[in-house]
Amino acid sequence: MLLEICIDCIESALVAEQGGAHRIEICSNLSSGGTTPSLGLVRQCVQRCQIPCMVMIRPHDGGFVYSDDDIRSMLHDIDAVKELGVQGVVLGALTHDGDVDVRAMKRLIQASRPLQITFHRAFDMTRDPLQALDTIIGLGVDRLLTSGQRATAEEGMQLIKLLVDRADNRLTVIAGAGINGSNVRRILEATQVREVHASASVPRSPEFATGEVRFGDHSRVTSVERVRELIAAMS
Repeated sequence: MLLEICIDCIESALVAEQGGAHRIEICSNLSSGGTTPSLGLVRQCVQRCQIPCMVMIRPHDGGFVYSDDDIRSMLHDIDAVKELGVQGVVLGALTHDGDVDVRAMKRLIQASRPLQITFHRAFDMTRDPLQALDTIIGLGVDRLLTSGQRATAEEGMQLIKLLVDRADNRLTVIAGAGINGSNVRRILEATQVREVHASASVPRSPEFATGEVRFGDHSRVTSVERVRELIAAMS
């Protein structure tokens, strides 16, 4: 059983490792589903963490349909994080019709190799999940992160199990969204996944504010206790 923790600051990365996480996904803007992090954060994580580092490659929030300019930005970001020594990238691209954008994905995958590649929760926005799974497998992607097209992985367990069975070890299905120490065992048993993805986070302590202007009201940070609860429940 493997636990991946998504983080958006070096504090969370170090806490995730301290708590026993097996891998981190480095992001920015987690409250909007994650976007490409700064190179400074990626460099710190690679230099200071002993566990594998995956990096989100997503140029903006608001969906997963990308223009040619977006794709070019993603290709530049992939080149940059490869030079920093990360183990993999997390990405995904869709068409306006809700299918996997095969043309865009081929460009991104070619640029990413030999890094590991995870297709992220853009999958949960596809119109036909089984067809999308077959397409992703055909592209040679290593992992698929999904909540089973529901708000949480617990609600999506039925589809996640179907995806695991259909994938038949041709890629690794990771369950993610709303996973915590109280439900992870049930999700593992119901879906037969061997990897889960969580933030294991708590609200960050509020900073001084004037009352008129505020920034980062929804900021969260990984909790070592929550990571350890997940690890204990998975064992």
